[in-house]
Amino acid sequence: MRKNNAIPDTSTSWRKSSYSGDNGDCVEVARFSTGRIGIRDSKNPTGPALLISYHDWRQFIIKVRTDEMA
Repeated sequence: MRKNNAIPDTSTSWRKSSYSGDNGDCVEVARFSTGRIGIRDSKNPTGPALLISYHDWRQFIIKVRTDEMA
């Protein structure tokens, strides 16, 4: 995770899940040219973002898909 939480590439497009509704309670993700994954609150796009490695993101997705997060 980046200590200063600076977004490395402001031209990157953020996306949210197609399962997200229109209620605004969503997170958005982006993959930066640095290889890091950004995660942010869709209600606050100029606010802080969590930056993690691609490997950590893949591990998270695997755990969610195999229901290991319950």
